[in-house]
Amino acid sequence: VQLQASGGGLVQPGGSLRLSCAASGVTLDYYARGWLRQAPGQGREWVSCFHSSDGNTYYSDSVKGRFTFSGDNAKNTMWLQMNSLKPEDTAVYYCAAAPLCPGGSSYPVLYDYLGQGTQVTVSS
Repeated sequence: VQLQASGGGLVQPGGSLRLSCAASGVTLDYYARGWLRQAPGQGREWVSCFHSSDGNTYYSDSVKGRFTFSGDNAKNTMWLQMNSLKPEDTAVYYCAAAPLCPGGSSYPVLYDYLGQGTQVTVSS
């Protein structure tokens, strides 16, 4: 099983990035899937998560309205479009397949598979 994340980089505040995650050895549509991030000195947190069972997409409060999750089951790939980036968005971003999406920010971070991470740095 491999989740290959890409698309990170250095961007100025207010800029945009699009992260991609290509999966092999696992069918993403069978899982909740999305993106977590881990800032320096902090734990991992879900940023966005989607599950086909209800069609709803979870976004953390800190990214709601700025980030957009999308996916293509035929390509077994998902993306995270990040707009209006802020310095506090600086983190390593991971794509993941999980048993369920979080119900809120206080829910435990659970996943079955985790990609290798891609660094996003927002700085002027």
